[in-house]
This record gives sequence, C-alpha cells and structure tokens, in this order.
Amino acid sequence: MAEALAIAVGKYTYVHEVGKGPPEAIDAHHIVVRRSREKGFNLCLFTLLLFAYPTFLLFRQGKLDTLHIWSLVIMALLMRLFLKKPVKKESVLILPAFGVQLETQYGSGKTVRQFVPISRILKPVLTECVTPVTCYWSLSLIIRGEEELMLVFKELRPPVKMLAPIWKALCAAIECGECTEMIT
Repeated sequence: MAEALAIAVGKYTYVHEVGKGPPEAIDAHHIVVRRSREKGFNLCLFTLLLFAYPTFLLFRQGKLDTLHIWSLVIMALLMRLFLKKPVKKESVLILPAFGVQLETQYGSGKTVRQFVPISRILKPVLTECVTPVTCYWSLSLIIRGEEELMLVFKELRPPVKMLAPIWKALCAAIECGECTEMIT
C-alpha cells in the first residue's frame, strides 16, 4: 500500500506517494493539472457566438466579406486550441539504485517516458527563470556529458512550493552533499 500526501496550489495539485512494502524504494512525485470546466464552457460559448455572427450576416446579406472570413479563421483557431491535447499529469519516479523516470501524461491518454540512469545525474538544480513577460521556477538535472540542463517538468510550470520536495528527494537519491540546505 502507498500513502499519498497532496498539496493544491492554483491549477496544480502535488501528490507524493510514499510506498510501504517491497517497492518502498520507489519515490513517486506527481504534478496533476486541475482543469476548470467553466473555462471550457466559456470557450465553447465564445466560439459558437463567433461562428453565429458571420453565419447570420451571410444569410442576411447573401455574401461573405473579409470580416466574415477572418472571424471564421479565428473561430477555427480557437477550436483547434480548445481541442488540443493538454497535459494531465507530469511525474517523477525516483528509483535510488537505478535512476529517475520522467513521465508526461496527455489528455488523449498518450504517455511519454524518459529514463535517466543515476550514474549520469550530477546534480538536481532548482532555478528561477525570468522572461520579459513572466517569472517561474524550474527543476532541472545536470547530466554527465550533456551541454544543456534536462528539464524535469517539460510542459508544466508548478510553483516552487511543489518543486522543493521533489528537489530534496532527488538530492537524497543521488546523495548530493551540497543539496541538504533548506529552501525558505
């Protein structure tokens, strides 16, 4: 059996599964996206209204002009955005003797997995990423023989409150002496 600790912040839920029994060495950390039903409903309603307007004008005037065509193009792009396969969950499975498995589950059911052997991981790094528009935290791995950092969460941007326990677990798994300091 496994006990689960869950923390919800904004649109993300952090779940830490602690195993009891034979597979107790597996340390599972999940970041689950909580989807808002209201957002999807509002997007569908807006798209329907955007489609209804040029259709109404088409029947009223009997011809299409560039405004109608552009509103149909925007409607198509919004529908594509709405029907895009979103990420449901990203997970980090830590197997201290073997390595780290990174998983991404999409809304379509597709799962992408990547395994990194423990011998290739030099150090986990928690960094603050600053862009002209936003600022967010990122958890990365420094990999032996690679020039670039490997992002642990490739699709999602969870808050640092959720990244800190994962960072500590990764440090403990690779026995990184520099990683034992506390994050405030």
